[in-house]
Amino acid sequence: MTEREFETMVREHRSTIYTVCYMFSNDKDEVADLFQETLINLWRGSGTFRGESAPGSWIWKVALNTCITFDRKKSHGIQTEPLSMDIDLFDENAGDTRQIGLLRERIGRLGPFDRAIVLLWLENLSYEEIGQIVGITPSNVSVRLVRIKEQLKKMQ
Repeated sequence: MTEREFETMVREHRSTIYTVCYMFSNDKDEVADLFQETLINLWRGSGTFRGESAPGSWIWKVALNTCITFDRKKSHGIQTEPLSMDIDLFDENAGDTRQIGLLRERIGRLGPFDRAIVLLWLENLSYEEIGQIVGITPSNVSVRLVRIKEQLKKMQ
């Protein structure tokens, strides 16, 4: 993949990468770091992308794996050094409604794997696509979503 092709791909899927990063952190600087780390991982893996799946599915998988790895390091107390970016990923003027804020908070309390499944489902991906990205069968996606929805309903 050429540098120009990579730039085009990132531009087309920037909101996907941002959405995944935003669901794994409330901190503006941390989201920027996750976004940048995802871009690094995409660039490193761009030579091995075989095109067997859609580029969007591959980007989802890389972004999720990057964020899950970061989340695990954070939960194990591994310190990271914040990086600065010249892009503002947060729109400070966009006021979340109360319900969206509550949903985001509840989703944030799920484990990384369940959080990833919900995030993909909220992006209207099919069960087949979700299963391909996270590595489970479509029927397992269905079962997990039912359980996750019940878990979200019970959260206070």
